Amino acid sequence: MAESSTTPSSPTGGPATPPKVLPWMLAYTGGRLAIAAALIGLLWAVGLGGYPALLFGALLSMPVAYFVLQPVRDKFTEALAARSVARRAAKTELRTRLSGPAAD
Repeated sequence: MAESSTTPSSPTGGPATPPKVLPWMLAYTGGRLAIAAALIGLLWAVGLGGYPALLFGALLSMPVAYFVLQPVRDKFTEALAARSVARRAAKTELRTRLSGPAAD
């Protein structure tokens, strides 16, 4: 099938280990929190304190993070997609092995 051509493989021909998702997820989450904290701190420094600073900081952090964290988000998405392809390939291989030899 065409799916087997998109399956990542190692140099030895076996299935490759998919890229790690957790480091990219932690980097993206940490970046989002850092941007929100920086904007909230900036709003407090400007004189807007309390809950309005928290709310405006959280709202302003969304578009800022969308543009600033685009490379991290792209790597995170690639890692998720590669992991999905590898899991599908492993599932197909397991089903093939469990079905036994094909009767012709």
